[in-house]
Amino acid sequence: MRSISVIFFFLLILTKLSSCQTVKNKTDEIVKKENEKLNQFIGQPVSELKVVMGMPDNEEKSNTATKILVYKTKKYGIPCERKFEISSDDMVIGFVSKGCF
Repeated sequence: MRSISVIFFFLLILTKLSSCQTVKNKTDEIVKKENEKLNQFIGQPVSELKVVMGMPDNEEKSNTATKILVYKTKKYGIPCERKFEISSDDMVIGFVSKGCF
């Protein structure tokens, strides 16, 4: 009887560990797709970004005198924030995405 409970315990642990890996794999895939999507804006004019993403929710200045356009959304109640760094000649030069899927 004791060996059956030990085997059951190990099977339960193994199942939990494999499901965590599955969630991590899915999350990694979503992040990869998000980065591929946003990477297409690098080197593009800010007007192209605004055509696709719309008007930003906020505009900030960075420490390096570039503009930061901030886009905020929510999906399933989870906040998503995308920040695009814009050079002085109005070209997209970088981005950061947080909580987006």
